[in-house]
Amino acid sequence: MRFISGTMRHVGSLVALAIGDALGAPLEGSPQPEAWVTLMRPGGRHSRKKGEVTDDTLQAIAVAESLVACGGYSENDLVRKLSESYIVRPEWFGPTSTLFFNLVRSGTLPHQAAWLVHWRRGGSRTNGSVMRGFPLGIFYPTPEVYWVSVACSRLTHFDPVAGHCSAFLNVMVSDMCRGVSRTKAFRHARSLCTNPEVRTVLGSYDHYSRVPGLDAVECSHAALSCFMNARTFEQAVLSAINLGGDADTVGACTGALAGAWWGLPAIPSRWVHDLEGYGELVELAERVWGRRKT
Repeated sequence: MRFISGTMRHVGSLVALAIGDALGAPLEGSPQPEAWVTLMRPGGRHSRKKGEVTDDTLQAIAVAESLVACGGYSENDLVRKLSESYIVRPEWFGPTSTLFFNLVRSGTLPHQAAWLVHWRRGGSRTNGSVMRGFPLGIFYPTPEVYWVSVACSRLTHFDPVAGHCSAFLNVMVSDMCRGVSRTKAFRHARSLCTNPEVRTVLGSYDHYSRVPGLDAVECSHAALSCFMNARTFEQAVLSAINLGGDADTVGACTGALAGAWWGLPAIPSRWVHDLEGYGELVELAERVWGRRKT
């Protein structure tokens, strides 16, 4: 597909992240639905309203706002903004992030908290740092975005696998927002990836079955596979959320990729109409893009 200027890919990426999140939220933690879900709807584990986003979007917004406020990645500012998001709806956050923010709020230093979470839970390769990191791809060019993404993930997720998953997908978003084709963006991300497991699974995404799990590799692979095999934006996002499982996060990750490729105009109006905070997301994405590194 040829790159067409004016598709607002940077806006598409952030808005579509929220779209995938809101569509998948009612399916979170459920088996794969028997009937194909195509519309925003209420319900789910936390009885969300139609079009309401989850912590996936809240954390991505925190990353975006921190980038705008600081002109780049700032650990201290990001921890503060993420903690503020956690206070709003703590019940929405995953197990790794929940323990991390509780430790930080009790006075533990962030890097020590990340290690303690990893030790207490017997690992920290969950997908929370992947879902929030996509604004880094809008803001930073490659290859700079790769190592910033790894650092941003390590802030809360000590296991390096989570960071390399985030970096792989963020490289693709960065390239596509800047006019690179999705095939070239994928190849570029694969060439930059230095983690053997992530490079093997994501780099050969068609060789593995989609598993919509909390694990960073499983989630990132499912999102990448849904995106790379889709012919339209709608097909990409719907194939992701209808996997069930961690549907909101797989949906958010797929949406961020798909929005960066097909752009804002490709998002169905019925979803845009129902999405919570659509106007604010558009404005925030524009502000991130306006301060981006070239």
